[in-house]
Amino acid sequence: MVYASTSLALAAIELFVHLEPGQAPGDLVYLSALLAEGEPARTIHSAELPPAWWTDNAPAGDATTRDLGDAWIRAGSSLALLVPSVPIRAEWNVLVNPLHPRIGELQIDAPLPFVFDARMFQQAQP
Repeated sequence: MVYASTSLALAAIELFVHLEPGQAPGDLVYLSALLAEGEPARTIHSAELPPAWWTDNAPAGDATTRDLGDAWIRAGSSLALLVPSVPIRAEWNVLVNPLHPRIGELQIDAPLPFVFDARMFQQAQP
């Protein structure tokens, strides 16, 4: 599965929340892609997700977001799946199924360098 976002800013935030403080990566790139003509993405809205899906506290026995993604990729029903972002729940991430028959029609631009603003990695002063 390929994990992407609908904007470069959201992709940066999605990565940033997983970095250690002061750990500014120096070798990042980004790229843009367009879905194949006539290939709609499926969308999963928050209401379709388990309660508290943005936390690790989903009730026992409920389907997890991973379960939903696994079922989607196995079904092969669409090339892309839009899902709400955890850090910014009003925004969308895009999962791309590399096993989908139309994956070769995905239009991918050349990678470009990406650098975080250095202020994002300043240590907080006590």
